Amino acid sequence: MKMLNVLTETSAVLIPVIVGVGALLLGAGITFLVFFLINKNKKDGATKAAEGILKDANLQAERIKKNAELDAKQIAFEAKQNSENEARVRRSEIAAEQQKLDLRQQAFDERENQLMRKENNLEARSQQLDSSIETYKKRKEELDQKIDDIIKELEKVSGMSTQEAHDEIMRRVESKMSMEISAYIKNAEDEARETAEAKAIDLLSLACQRYAQDVVTERTVSVVALPNDEMKGRIIGREGRNIRVLEQQLGVDLVVDDTPEVITVSCFDPIRREIARKTLELLVKDGRIQPGRIEEVAAKCKKEVDDSCYKYGQEAAFKLGLPRLSRDLIYYIGRLHYRTSYGQNALAHSMEVGYLAGIMAGELGLDVNLARRAGLLHDIGKAVDFEQEGSHVQLGYELAKKANENDVVLNSIQSHHGDVEARYVISHLVAAADTLSAARPGARSETLETYVKRIEALETIAKSFPGVSQAYAMQSGRELRIMVEPEEVSDAEATKMCQEIRAKIESGVTYPGQIKVAVIREFRANDIAK
Repeated sequence: MKMLNVLTETSAVLIPVIVGVGALLLGAGITFLVFFLINKNKKDGATKAAEGILKDANLQAERIKKNAELDAKQIAFEAKQNSENEARVRRSEIAAEQQKLDLRQQAFDERENQLMRKENNLEARSQQLDSSIETYKKRKEELDQKIDDIIKELEKVSGMSTQEAHDEIMRRVESKMSMEISAYIKNAEDEARETAEAKAIDLLSLACQRYAQDVVTERTVSVVALPNDEMKGRIIGREGRNIRVLEQQLGVDLVVDDTPEVITVSCFDPIRREIARKTLELLVKDGRIQPGRIEEVAAKCKKEVDDSCYKYGQEAAFKLGLPRLSRDLIYYIGRLHYRTSYGQNALAHSMEVGYLAGIMAGELGLDVNLARRAGLLHDIGKAVDFEQEGSHVQLGYELAKKANENDVVLNSIQSHHGDVEARYVISHLVAAADTLSAARPGARSETLETYVKRIEALETIAKSFPGVSQAYAMQSGRELRIMVEPEEVSDAEATKMCQEIRAKIESGVTYPGQIKVAVIREFRANDIAK
């Protein structure tokens, strides 16, 4: 700050001196110029003009000098004022910072005092706790001594050691509690069984009430109408050439009998049977029946049936509200439209199972879409079981697994006929919905006489073996359960009996699909409490 004041005073002194020297130099220059003009032009009036110019120059220089002195004083005054103002502001800032530091120091001092007081309190409490602990230890030792004395006195009176008394008490408590636990478990099981049965009946009744679908049944053979009997001869062709080409290209049997204006298509494969029906209808309508034309129409009808499979699959998925089904699964779902089981359309049955499973899942608070998906795909194996070896359960599982379906869907496919244990609630719902769809009146068109005869034959075969107490044909004849007497049949004999019954059914009974044979040997221990 002192250096700034010195510089300000020095500049105030030097500026007028510099301005004065400048003015003198300017006057000297002008004088030199005047004399130069006088000598150059050599005129009489030049001297007077020069004197006038010189006088004016001196006056001008004097004015400039005075103005410069005034300006310098003004600048010096303003600089001094600015320096004083800055010094004043700086002093105020320093005072404010000093005040803050003082307040902070005061706060630190107060906190230090508080901590010291707390530390003193903690030391006092620690001393109190130490004395209390010592007191408790002494009392505990006294109590332990008294307890030991009492225990020794009790052992003398009872004639038993402490461990023996403990074991006796535990034995009595265990005996009493085991009876109570057994009774509680039995009551809980009975109550749960009654509640579950009532709940299951409510769910099934509600699902059946909310579902309404027409019964769809189809024949196992296809019949093609002809405009006249002459068309039969054209279909057969010269020396049977046309009918041989038809059977070779379509893979079906064409039955031409005495029935007027009708030809029957017979084949175990419903897809080939549908292609053959469409091919015959187009050929009859066109009238040109020859080997080349037969091959062309058969290829066209095969493509139409494949396209219709995708269409039926997409419609089924759309009606059930199932997104993100793979294209292959959609195609196989559509193929179920041409598949029948006991006369029931397989696609309609699968959709019905999906609806019923979804309704029951919704009532139980489960994933409705997942239940519908599992229900729709539970019989997907029937779309290929007439082309590949294996049951429709195994084939359906492989198709769904190849399409990366959910584990719940895979387990539902495997367990809906009891081949694999159901690990999810939705798997049980799919099995129940499958039974409802198949068992409701009119769903399947198998004649009552054929059904009764097959059931009676299965039960008769089972009861013909020694040691069998009861035999029941379950699930519309797809499962045979045999109860044997445990005193007459051992476990090894039960296994052998199961194999013999299976072999006798295969050789003596005609049935569609597969029949599961289960031999049950149950041992019961009975007694009477008096």
